[in-house]
Amino acid sequence: MRSFPPADELSYEFFRASGPGGQNVNKVSTAVRLRFDVRRSKDLSEAAKARLRHLAGRKVTDDGVLVIEARRFRTQDQNRRDADARLIRLLAAARRPPSPRKATKPSAASRRVRLESKKRRGQTKRLRQAPGEMD
Repeated sequence: MRSFPPADELSYEFFRASGPGGQNVNKVSTAVRLRFDVRRSKDLSEAAKARLRHLAGRKVTDDGVLVIEARRFRTQDQNRRDADARLIRLLAAARRPPSPRKATKPSAASRRVRLESKKRRGQTKRLRQAPGEMD
């Protein structure tokens, strides 16, 4: 199990980013769109693929392709490294199985406080009733 998927499972597309940057932003394709096919990945277990789809949310297409867009930096190389780092973080989180929930019981003090507050609330409601309604 490696931290980064094989190169044949990734594809990069470079495009012009929007926003500030002067003439540079209008001429140079510095933004990066990284595509990773989750369904066809040989490196991930089925459980990890399901967790990745859940973690990535709308970044995964209906075809099961994870799309990460990076446009934070002014250079193509920095944006590519940013997209790679985001993919690595997502994959690491998906590979980590969720920790099992440990069942706990409420403490005696918390049960007592809860019951006392319920009694106070009931008493308040009884005091609000009209005298004839108690019969």
